[in-house]
Amino acid sequence: MTLNIDNLLNAAAGKHSVLDRASSLIVAKMHLPALPKGLTDRMTGPGGAYNIGNLIGLGQGITAQMLGSDDLNQIPWAGATGAISHYLTGNFAAIAMTSATAIFFASGEVYHRAWNGRLKPREKLTRSGDFLSGVGAICLGLAVFELGHPMLALTSGLLHSVGKFGSAFHRPGVQILKLPASSPDPFRTAVLLSRLPAIIAAGTGLFVSLFKTQIGQPQHWSMPASLLVCYLLWSWADLLLFRSSNPDAAHEPAAG
Repeated sequence: MTLNIDNLLNAAAGKHSVLDRASSLIVAKMHLPALPKGLTDRMTGPGGAYNIGNLIGLGQGITAQMLGSDDLNQIPWAGATGAISHYLTGNFAAIAMTSATAIFFASGEVYHRAWNGRLKPREKLTRSGDFLSGVGAICLGLAVFELGHPMLALTSGLLHSVGKFGSAFHRPGVQILKLPASSPDPFRTAVLLSRLPAIIAAGTGLFVSLFKTQIGQPQHWSMPASLLVCYLLWSWADLLLFRSSNPDAAHEPAAG
């Protein structure tokens, strides 16, 4: 954008004074930090961690679909449109996974708005993010079950959704099942634990692909590696959300 402004100013040098040109350049430079700062803000907090993971997962899935073409003589991006379409809507599992991804992106944005620049997150927005994540977890569970992974469907889908829906409706400080007040929020804990089987599966897959311990043709190491990074990012976001379940957070001053 700055280069375009500079070209326009140079082309109109005969019509504007040196002072006007200098002023315009100063104004343009003042707006330059706005975009990087906005991107940086989007990458912070639980919403940022969730959506960075979502972007990595989506990009890895589409790339794998494109590289998995049956035609070895065809360049990978030649059939990009068809590959992306098939990945997003090719069957029931794809549609369920696409729905889950879209909902998770939306929940990540809601979390970002709830936590952006604040010591005390906005409770209603955080609950909205939890509810959306619960719906997304149901879609994810359906997709994973359709792909033939019932155990992951129970954890990444059912346990995850129970934890998110519980967080959406539970009030911080309200006792659950006579648990000690000092114990971690059981619903947030359930969400965090729901990541564990997928982390183990991704870590095992990465080990197998790197050290060739599997008979036959192992998958490329980048697939389990990217999945592992995604789940670690999502787990970090889960940990950050524990602060919203702390009853003392209700008494913290807002930062923005």
